[in-house]
Amino acid sequence: MSNSNPNNRNRHAPSPPEPKPMPPSSWAKKTGFRPKLSGETNVTDSGPITTPPPNVDLEAGRVRTPATANGVTNGDKAPVPVPPPPAAAKKRRDSDGVPKSSVLSTNGQAPAAEPPPRRTARHEEVVDGLPADDDEFVSRHSHMKYELRDSPGLVPIGVYGIQHYFSILGSLVLIPLVIVPTMGGTHEETSMVVSTVLFVSGVTTLLHIAFGSRLPLIQGPSFVYLAPALAIINSPEFQGLNENKFKHIMRELQGAIIIGAAFQTLLGYTGLMSLLVRLINPVVISPTIAAVGLSFYSYGFPLVGTCIEIGAVQILVVIVFSLYLRKISVLGHRIFLIYAVPLGLAITWAFSFMLTEAGVYSYKGCDANIPASNMVSEHCRKHFSRMRHCRVDTSQALKSSSWFRFPYPLQWGTPVFHWKMAIVMCVVSLISSVDSVGSYHASSLLVASRPPTPGVLSRGIGLEGLASVLAGLWGTGTGSTTLTENVHTIAVTKMGSRRAVQLGACFLIVLSLIGKVGGFIASIPEVMVAGLLCFMWAMLTALGLSNLRYSEAGSSRNIIIVGLSLFFSLSIPAYFQQYGISPNSNLSVPSYFQPYIVTSHGPFHSKYGGLNYVLNTLFSLHMVIAFLVAFILDNTVPGSKQERGVYVWSEAEIARREPAVANDYELPLKVGRIFRWVKWVGL
Repeated sequence: MSNSNPNNRNRHAPSPPEPKPMPPSSWAKKTGFRPKLSGETNVTDSGPITTPPPNVDLEAGRVRTPATANGVTNGDKAPVPVPPPPAAAKKRRDSDGVPKSSVLSTNGQAPAAEPPPRRTARHEEVVDGLPADDDEFVSRHSHMKYELRDSPGLVPIGVYGIQHYFSILGSLVLIPLVIVPTMGGTHEETSMVVSTVLFVSGVTTLLHIAFGSRLPLIQGPSFVYLAPALAIINSPEFQGLNENKFKHIMRELQGAIIIGAAFQTLLGYTGLMSLLVRLINPVVISPTIAAVGLSFYSYGFPLVGTCIEIGAVQILVVIVFSLYLRKISVLGHRIFLIYAVPLGLAITWAFSFMLTEAGVYSYKGCDANIPASNMVSEHCRKHFSRMRHCRVDTSQALKSSSWFRFPYPLQWGTPVFHWKMAIVMCVVSLISSVDSVGSYHASSLLVASRPPTPGVLSRGIGLEGLASVLAGLWGTGTGSTTLTENVHTIAVTKMGSRRAVQLGACFLIVLSLIGKVGGFIASIPEVMVAGLLCFMWAMLTALGLSNLRYSEAGSSRNIIIVGLSLFFSLSIPAYFQQYGISPNSNLSVPSYFQPYIVTSHGPFHSKYGGLNYVLNTLFSLHMVIAFLVAFILDNTVPGSKQERGVYVWSEAEIARREPAVANDYELPLKVGRIFRWVKWVGL
């Protein structure tokens, strides 16, 4: 077929200049595979340059002859002249003095003699720090302000590091604001848990960047752990507790998290994750992570509706900032896009404060601090919900918190271990690892010279397990994992320096020692928390589905698999959650927590109570069903590697002899020597 192409025949004419190989210009730059249908030239480490096959127009259902420019297929467009690179471009040198342009710059591609010129064909627009189309991904380094090993100076990395954490503030602090009140914790206990979360997040981020994957990824409480934590909190055995309910449930959560984290550590450091990752591809990761965000639909807007004028304003402000004002830059920073969550929270909080001071939520003879059950007046009971959710002065967290407090291990007591809760957390830690696989790959495409090796990936998962052990010992209420939103933040802020994230982690540790910071965060009104969570969960759903860009998103095979996974991830848990509940039943928990009491009424009713607990809980979790359906279908339904978007990781032997890859992922302080005998967790 290639002989019929006139361009290929002309290539064998006497003494023409050999076309310079360029990295392929679509999905292959992300996966490293040679495409069968795209008609692009692929360069491997050892193989020759292959003649491109004719391009197939999948939409029109016909074969079209590709035009080429400088040896690179340009679809059906005519060749476009390439402008010379800017003379003032400054090349960053590696620690060994090798210019960055002399090493790999794309996923799995061989080094070129010269840096490939940037094409000026279609898709010149850059969106949120990422190329607007996969065809422009080869020039990603020109869109990053600072790459993985860049160290521009203390002030710039300090500013960008703090910015990095403020941009994902919601992901760090909102989970404690949900689970602690559900556990019966006071405002003071909520502020203590928030401070603990900030401290553990800073410490585990430093550990992960130094000894884990070495990518600039923030570790923190993941939404993956929120649903199982709520299921454990709402277990039947805890419903009758009144005294010390918070500490009792927290110790149960700590025990389950520690066991699940130990399983994740074993999964990583034994190399089992590098074997399992061969079966985990974008078609599996996308619906799994999307199901995490979709699973909280019953919590989001129902709680926003308790004070609709505040909650709706919160959602609208964040949407306006992140979408309609996202292009506005101030001093080179897209402040409305980067700080959409903290800015939206500040504006809505000020709006609610003015309404509270104006007396809009003041009712004669009523006190918002008196429980509704103790109110004598029917008038006060009628307006209790609005006073509790709309006023900003009902929380005493800021006043009751101390100025200085050092979070310490086992501050809530000795963890309690129950095997049924531990099994649930082991399954959740596996799904958390699946989430991290996608984050490692996506972030490496932005900031590193090549994707990590399977050993680096296993090393990162193993350290995430150790980080969750620390989270369990300190008592954060959830496990620790790579925040999915972090990849989006890297693309938006164009900051990929690991030093910036490390300095920001140190800043986070300092903030955690100031008790008033935790008290201030704990005093955020509940309805505002729900409004922010609506936005965060929607973002998480979209980020999960965005993994499909590494596969053939238009393939009928993938469409059916993702569609089935998402539908059954909502429908099967709904069956378990609604089983045995009559429409008029009087439940002891709010309606938005009813999906998490399934252990008391699920369809599994064997004589083994612990087994019933595990099965009813796991099959009521949306992400578990999405993962099972997608995992089974993607690995049993035939499909090409290109169609599935199979992740390709750097080979260990190639990585060791390439200075840029070694400097990106090699452990510091010669710690890597420890792993020379353990190849499955080394470079």
